[in-house]
Amino acid sequence: MLPNALTFARSLLEGRLKAGGRALDGTAGNGHDTLLLARLVGETGRVWAFDIQKQALDATKGRLKAAGADKQVVLVCDSHERLADYIKEPLDAAVFNFGYLPGGDKNITTCAESSIAALEAALGLLTEGGILAAVLYGGHPAGAQESAAVQEWAAALPQERFAVLRYAFANQRNSPPLLLAVEKISKQKQGIQP
Repeated sequence: MLPNALTFARSLLEGRLKAGGRALDGTAGNGHDTLLLARLVGETGRVWAFDIQKQALDATKGRLKAAGADKQVVLVCDSHERLADYIKEPLDAAVFNFGYLPGGDKNITTCAESSIAALEAALGLLTEGGILAAVLYGGHPAGAQESAAVQEWAAALPQERFAVLRYAFANQRNSPPLLLAVEKISKQKQGIQP
């Protein structure tokens, strides 16, 4: 069976991250993606996880601690649009799981303006050959607006520098999530000599 957007995003991250890597979870939520990243980079790597809700970061911290994977993670209670204020190292991978906190207040959602600013900042930190995975949820009004804006942003990225994949089921009801995967193309693949 074909994987859903979230499962496929995680498989892309698994294919790129290695021990000692650097990764970003731009939307910590309940910590599932943060834990995956922490396991992939191992104790010698580093993960930054952002969320504006203390409830989300508390859940993430508990999940990491229970798995013994908390030492390599920096939890940041701030908007992901300010990620470049906290991260000064290149990133091998980044993941954003937009929308609202599952089990939380559905009125607190990510929004297009700050999400696009965060995506831009993450691409600026991404290493050549690095991957950014953004899962979008268009099934609620704020999510539909954000999804449309982020897709428009991604479609405008220059193909000489970025490969953008849009992955979604075309025949499922209730606006299933979709994945935008962005790979930063290496200069060698661009035909540019170092």
